[in-house]
Amino acid sequence: MTLNDTEAQARTLGGYDDASRLRQVHDRDWVLDRVSGEPRVLVDLGSGIGQLLEAALVCHPSLRLAVGLERSEHRISEAGERLRPFGARAVLHHADLTAPAPLPYRADVVTMTSVLHWLYPVEHRVLAWVRDHLAPDGTFLLTTYHPARDGHGLGGEDDIVREALAGLGVAREAVPGLLDDHGVLPIATRTRSVAELAPLLGEFFTIEEHREREAVVTVRDAAQYEHFHAATFGDYYASVLDPGRRAAFFRAVGRVAAERQRAQGRVSAMPVRLWKLTPRTGATP
Repeated sequence: MTLNDTEAQARTLGGYDDASRLRQVHDRDWVLDRVSGEPRVLVDLGSGIGQLLEAALVCHPSLRLAVGLERSEHRISEAGERLRPFGARAVLHHADLTAPAPLPYRADVVTMTSVLHWLYPVEHRVLAWVRDHLAPDGTFLLTTYHPARDGHGLGGEDDIVREALAGLGVAREAVPGLLDDHGVLPIATRTRSVAELAPLLGEFFTIEEHREREAVVTVRDAAQYEHFHAATFGDYYASVLDPGRRAAFFRAVGRVAAERQRAQGRVSAMPVRLWKLTPRTGATP
């Protein structure tokens, strides 16, 4: 992949099919394993390129409708091609999850994998939407990532970005200020802790159970992680640099990841939690 290709990929969030194998595919399977019974309607929030919807339709023939809400038009287009064989059973909507439009039906299952942090600090809006769109006996399956964060609120991908920027000549101690100056909130700050999330979720749902595992990312080379970062985060971090330096930034991100892989046998590891939630009795729509 050329540097120009990487920049184009970051602008469109393209190429997520391959990139998702480093992390998201594990969430998809983990979540779908918790779907029980014979659901008729499933809604996936932040449905991306439709991988979870496709797997759900295959695993659950009872589904008469699998609905995806996604902001990226490029990903919606890719999902449409993926889901074409399912005909009218698959429906995609362009949506901003910070203010999703109402749908004319209720779901037996709503899923959202590794998306909630992008909605900070207005997560309550989508949580209220989910509550209002779940059937009375429906289930909300949510995954949240919880990287450790430092005193500046940086952690997880933020650490890789900090090292990449340092490799481009930005002083490490200047990185938090650089991000703040450009309105880039660290992902580790966007990701609320479990202690913060539990009462927020409790406003809308009963927490039936939760499970945790360690999400480990490994890569074969720098190019693979460069591709992953561009497909997952787009220009979010690269926007702190002038356009002429962004190609070098993506390459630096890949280089940092490859160095970590060589040094510790993995790029990163962090806790991820799967929440099984049901509408809270007495909650007011």
